[in-house]
Amino acid sequence: MTTTTIDLPDLAKQTTEQLAAGAPARVGFRTESRLTPGTNTAVDITAGRHEFTIDEPPALGGEDTGANPVEHLLAALSACQVITVRVWAAKLGLTVDTVAVDAHGTLDLRGFFGVDPAVRAGFQDIELDLTLTGPETEEAYAELIRVVEAQCPVLDNLTAGVPVTTRAHVAAAA
Repeated sequence: MTTTTIDLPDLAKQTTEQLAAGAPARVGFRTESRLTPGTNTAVDITAGRHEFTIDEPPALGGEDTGANPVEHLLAALSACQVITVRVWAAKLGLTVDTVAVDAHGTLDLRGFFGVDPAVRAGFQDIELDLTLTGPETEEAYAELIRVVEAQCPVLDNLTAGVPVTTRAHVAAAA
């Protein structure tokens, strides 16, 4: 695997300046998901040029061939927090030597299985433990974390919500 090193502070500055000057700001992302033939819950995912499998553990009918959907949600949130720390540290001129996020969420399966309509199907709560190291003051890192909490796109989607429209297409069996 080849890696390209990009000067993140320069990139963040250039992108911010271009956006402020009116450059196109809206970008779209897309995934495609298909049930893996011959399985109960394995799903083949295509995201851009990446492919991976999401599955459930045996206790939920799967074969555990990949992390399950809610683990992917936690991973997306954790990764977005790490990336947002790096981008905003660059924008604020702060040095961050390491950054790690440990995410934990609790589900109540009564919601998913419809046992109790008062219980939501999703996470009851999510906890993030963000750890970073570097030479800056505690106050500088506290400000960085405040900005990350405000600017992290995945966290925003989870806490502020986003409109979701489902268009179902039912095709006749062949």
